[in-house]
Amino acid sequence: MKICVGLSGGVDSSVAALLLKRQGYDVFAMFMQNWHDADATLHGDCEWEEDRFVAELVARKIGIPFYFVDLSKEYRAKVVDYMFNEYSRGRTPNPDVLCNREIKFDAFLQAARKLGADAVATGHYCRKAPLVNARGEVLTDAAGKPLWRLLEGVDPGKDQSYFLCQLNQEQLSSALFPIGDLCKSEVRRLAAEADLPSADKKDSQGICFVGKVDLPTFLKQKLSPEPGDIVEVYRNYFDSCPEYIFQQEVLSGLCENGERAELISRYISEDKSAGEVRNRYDPSRLAQLDDSTLNALSKSIPIRIEFESETYRSGKHHIKKTRWKDNPFGKIIGTHEGAQFYTVGQRKGLSVGGHKDSVFVIGTDPARRRIYVGEGHSHPGLSRSVLKIAAEEIHWIIPGSEMGIGEQRRCRVRIRYRQPLQDATLLRRESGLYIIFDSPQRGITPGQFAAWHAMPEEDSENAEYPELLGSGVIA
Repeated sequence: MKICVGLSGGVDSSVAALLLKRQGYDVFAMFMQNWHDADATLHGDCEWEEDRFVAELVARKIGIPFYFVDLSKEYRAKVVDYMFNEYSRGRTPNPDVLCNREIKFDAFLQAARKLGADAVATGHYCRKAPLVNARGEVLTDAAGKPLWRLLEGVDPGKDQSYFLCQLNQEQLSSALFPIGDLCKSEVRRLAAEADLPSADKKDSQGICFVGKVDLPTFLKQKLSPEPGDIVEVYRNYFDSCPEYIFQQEVLSGLCENGERAELISRYISEDKSAGEVRNRYDPSRLAQLDDSTLNALSKSIPIRIEFESETYRSGKHHIKKTRWKDNPFGKIIGTHEGAQFYTVGQRKGLSVGGHKDSVFVIGTDPARRRIYVGEGHSHPGLSRSVLKIAAEEIHWIIPGSEMGIGEQRRCRVRIRYRQPLQDATLLRRESGLYIIFDSPQRGITPGQFAAWHAMPEEDSENAEYPELLGSGVIA
C-alpha cells in the first residue's frame, strides 16, 4: 500500500510518518500550503515557510520523498469564505472541522491520489475500526466496501475525533491515524529517540493552516466594523422573561419525581465537567414533546431591553447634557467595533471594567449592533439545556445508523473541542434533531458543531474510547 502522509512540520504528523515507514509501507510526504496572506497573523510573517522547511527536514531524516501542494484557492473558497459568511450572520463557525472535511480529506486526498497514494495518513489523535456484527464479521455497504467506525484517541487530553466529526465513509476508508493509540508523551519520546527535527516543536495554535491570528483583525479583511453598544443584562431580567419562565416550567415538568429543573451550570473549568447538576428527565415525557415546544426550548432567550434618554443640567453653568435613564433590567456599559467579532461565552476583548466577577458575552445582535453581556459564571444567560440541529445539517458517520423520525436515543455529546462528553437525550423530529442535556451547558454557540457519541457499554472493548456517531451545526 502506498501512503501519503500530510506532513505539517509538527511532531504528530512526523511520528505518524515515522511509524508507517517502520511498518514497511511505501510512504511519501506532502506538505500543503493553504494560506498566503500574513497580514492577519500575530507574527506578521509567513509561518508556513518555516513549517515547510521543518517538514522537508523530517522527510529527509526518515528517508521518504517530499512533495508540496498549494491548496490556498480551495481553502479560501471552502473554509475562509464560509467563515466570513457565518460571522457576518452573528454565528461562530469551526474552521478546523471544515478544513478536515473539505481540504485534508478531500482536496488533499485528491492531490495525493494523483501521486499514486492509496490512502492518506495524518497526525490526528483518533482511531478507526471496521464495523462488525456479533459474530465478528465485517459489515459492508451496498457496494461491498467495509464500513468504518470513528473512535476517540487513547490520550484523553488530546483526542481529536471532534475535528473529524464531519467525515463520511469514503473519506474514512482512505484515512489512517497512526498515532491514535499513543499518548502525546509517547509521541514526543519517539520523535526524540529518532532525532526528528520536529521533536521539540510546540503544537500549532490558531485557525487551521492560517496560524495564530488576531481574529477581529482577520475578520476585518472582509467585514467592516459596525460600532454599537455593549449592554449588560442583569440576572433579574430572566426572572420576569416569559421565554425563560416557559423553559423553566416545561423542563421541570419533564423531570422525574416532580423535581425542579436546574437551568444554570455549576462551572468548574473549561476542560472539566459542568459540575454536579443533573436533571433526571422522564423518557416517556420527552417522547411526548411536540416540535413547537422543542423549538422554543432550543432557542436562546431573547433580550428585550430598551433604554430611554433624558436631559439634565450639569455644573455651575447648568450645561445641558444627555444620559440614559436607569433601567431595572440592564445598562449600557460600553461600546464595541462590531457584534460579528464576538461570540457567546467570550470574556476577552470586551474592555469593560468595574465588575467583581468576570463579564461574558451572552448574546449578540448584529442587526441592532448590540452585544449582550452578563456578570459571573452562573449568569443565567450563559447556560442552555437544549439545542437544535436542522434536518439538512444532520450528519451520520455510518449510513444506516440514522435515527428515524420520532426516535429517541441516549448519547454523550460535546459542543466544543476538549469538552468532556455530556450525557444527553437525542430526539429526532421532522424539523431536525434536538439534544436535551442532563446538565445545562455553558456557551451553546450557533454555528459550532455538536458531536454525539455512543453511550459506552461496560463489556465493550471500546468502553473507555466511545464511538463518534454523528454531528451537526448548531442552529
